Amino acid sequence: ILQKKIEIELESLGMPKVGFQVRITGKLNEAGKPVYSNSGIDSVEFMISPNPGEPFKRLTQIASGGELSRIMLAIKSVLAESDHISTLIFDEIDAGIGGEVALAVGERLKKLSRTKQVLCITHLATLAVCADNHIKVEKMSQNGRTVTRANIVRGVDREEEIARMLAGDKKGE
Repeated sequence: ILQKKIEIELESLGMPKVGFQVRITGKLNEAGKPVYSNSGIDSVEFMISPNPGEPFKRLTQIASGGELSRIMLAIKSVLAESDHISTLIFDEIDAGIGGEVALAVGERLKKLSRTKQVLCITHLATLAVCADNHIKVEKMSQNGRTVTRANIVRGVDREEEIARMLAGDKKGE
């Protein structure tokens, strides 16, 4: 059931042909006897098949940063009600996406934010407009040093920042 629900989420996040498996194997010692530890008796591994006909491979071996973020978003979306983690941080969830996929990711993040605090670092205006709050982070030189500044942008300032993100120029024209 979990695998199927995650596949459905991944389909809507721009990975329509991906296969997802949860592979559970018993931990065995060299003699082939079960190993009991404080982390349990089983090993759990996430496997994906990015395209039909491709074999399932370990998620950690073949997924890009953007794919990992979307897969984590799918897992967290499916488990949102039973997961007790209150804050989720997504960095580079916008890697390699745009258009309809970016809209779908934005919608999923917004839906997830109804039950969790979601922090999303993004360069896509499509994702930024889905946020309840928008923080602009800037690096600049000050007295010969590089400093980082974070400011909440609201109202007209937010509109100008979204326009800048879309246009790619400082004025956002």
